[in-house]
Amino acid sequence: MTPRELSNYIKAEAKRLGFAVCGIAKAGIVPPEEIKRYTEWINNGNHGTMSYLERNCDKRENPALLVPGCKSIVSVAMSYAQPAAPKTHLHLSRYAQGKDYHKVVKERLHALLKSINEATGANGRAFCDSAPVLEHYWAEQAGIGRVGINRQLIIPGLGTFFFLGELFIDQEAEADTPIHRNPCINCNRCIINCPTGALTKTGFDARKCLSYLTIEHRGDLPENIGEKMGKCFYGCDRCNASCPHNGNDEQETAKELLPSEELAAMSDEEWFALNEERYNKLFKDSAVERAGYAQLMRNINEIKKLR
Repeated sequence: MTPRELSNYIKAEAKRLGFAVCGIAKAGIVPPEEIKRYTEWINNGNHGTMSYLERNCDKRENPALLVPGCKSIVSVAMSYAQPAAPKTHLHLSRYAQGKDYHKVVKERLHALLKSINEATGANGRAFCDSAPVLEHYWAEQAGIGRVGINRQLIIPGLGTFFFLGELFIDQEAEADTPIHRNPCINCNRCIINCPTGALTKTGFDARKCLSYLTIEHRGDLPENIGEKMGKCFYGCDRCNASCPHNGNDEQETAKELLPSEELAAMSDEEWFALNEERYNKLFKDSAVERAGYAQLMRNINEIKKLR
């Protein structure tokens, strides 16, 4: 195949497999200014205790260290858009209500890579928030969106409720053109609606973010944080929910990413009384397993204090 034919083939296959968008970037060394911005963010401690973000910076900079001979980076996005839970009921962030997105997205990426390999002989690796990859940078280079003030990738006409994934492959596919238009001109809704001040015009401090505090942070929660959490005990959707680029109700969400009937029907009293056996049943193969039962109950009990 020519680079253009390969690009067209990859995008058609990505669509068939359920990805909302697909773009391709030419592999290469990440520019020094991008690495500097990332390194400064780390050096300022904005990543909190997520020490894995400090490691393997050489691999973040050079895709060939992850896939020798890498020539193209395929960036895809899968929607997890779904109706918001009622604000009067205890709930989880939308991204965590279905099966573990790492597994769902990577399963389809592996299918895409298999198809590419069978058609062209190309080899590579699939990633979904699972390796030292600058996902937002490569998504921008692949032309599928631009990062907004909310530090999320904003996909034109579709919004921000997406999981990202990448294929690093050793064949050249025609690259797409990055989007240069700023998606956030004269809009500060995400900053205004961030309950903890984690977002500012100039940066993002994960240590203040409710998603970080309720998922990554171990130990006691900050005093009176329950008032900021509202009814969401795992994650926080407010920067995304307030973004004017969202609101497209026609997006197709993979059934694996939707909540089970049992999870959707949980009442506040059932959450307050949740035991470990039921936790294991509700969150089998879920990203929520990352936090564990004790930490989830820490979050729920923080909200319970306000009753």
